[in-house]
Amino acid sequence: MGTYPKQQTHILKMNNSPSRIIRPATTADIPDIMPVFDEARQKMQASGNWKQWINGYPSVEVVQNDIQQQGGFVIEDDGKIVGYFAFLPSPEPTYKEIFDGQWLDDTLPYHVIHRMGGKHGTHGIFSSVMEFAFSRDHNIRIDTHRDNVIMQHNLRKHGFSYCGIIYLLSGDERLAYQEVKG
Repeated sequence: MGTYPKQQTHILKMNNSPSRIIRPATTADIPDIMPVFDEARQKMQASGNWKQWINGYPSVEVVQNDIQQQGGFVIEDDGKIVGYFAFLPSPEPTYKEIFDGQWLDDTLPYHVIHRMGGKHGTHGIFSSVMEFAFSRDHNIRIDTHRDNVIMQHNLRKHGFSYCGIIYLLSGDERLAYQEVKG
């Protein structure tokens, strides 16, 4: 996977929240990132999604890899980390084959969003991530577990189209979405 030019790793002040910023994650942020995953996992489980983010995933090593690729980002409100996501350039190996459908555009480079989560009581995480992502690329792909109805709702709400099924390296099925603007 590629890396980001320096101009893409600056702090982005979010329009939808005056105290919210998105900035590149650092390894020093990891102790504040892991509780974000714990709370997001609890929210998924409370909505019936017991099969995603299990067995220690996402792990410290996964976050370290995101950071090393310059694709790990934290969301801060008033200087406190309230969210995390990975924003990585194509190609995503598990997106090479799609079943029971097709990508909206399979010719242009894209970015993928993985491991998006927010702390309890924090609102607008998805919208902030979308504002950030589409300020950097017009072609975004995301996948999610079939039981993650909250993510599916947010994807539809923000204009993403369901494209088909992809399979992770583990063989687990995921629903694939894409939005291409412009």
